[in-house]
Amino acid sequence: MRIGHGYDLHRLEPPPPIGQGKPFVLGGIQIENKTGPVAHSDGDALLHAVTDAILGALGSPDIGQLFPDNDPKNESADSALFLHEAVRRMRAAEWEVGNIDCTVICEQPKIGPHRTKIAANIARLVDCPANLVNVKGKTHEKVDAVGEGRAIEVHVCALLKPRTST
Repeated sequence: MRIGHGYDLHRLEPPPPIGQGKPFVLGGIQIENKTGPVAHSDGDALLHAVTDAILGALGSPDIGQLFPDNDPKNESADSALFLHEAVRRMRAAEWEVGNIDCTVICEQPKIGPHRTKIAANIARLVDCPANLVNVKGKTHEKVDAVGEGRAIEVHVCALLKPRTST
């Protein structure tokens, strides 16, 4: 078995012309919100953290090394592309998902109403049963930038096991 931890944090701002926030996408699901991530790609902090967790379990370079934020081809890129590369590497190394546990920390939007859809989408993207992906929402209780609604933070642990089928 191999375990990896992924982490991401993005500043949140209103959309232009007031701020630089992009549409709020989490786990590949667009969610209505008054603020969105400031990011080079689409800013999906959850898919970034899932990608890094899988890459970490593999001992591979991280998302920033594979998809640098100063590369123009990554500008506004769909974060699912990054996750697809991690999954490609996972399969090539003969591993598969044992489970993925995600903690999303933000004041808004509330994660609860979206968690089932987000978990199902992540499961689809990594090609595993939906019951192997867990998504939890937490707040920072109004403390620091996350607690003030100015950022979103995500932690993900991915457990990989040897692949049983090809």
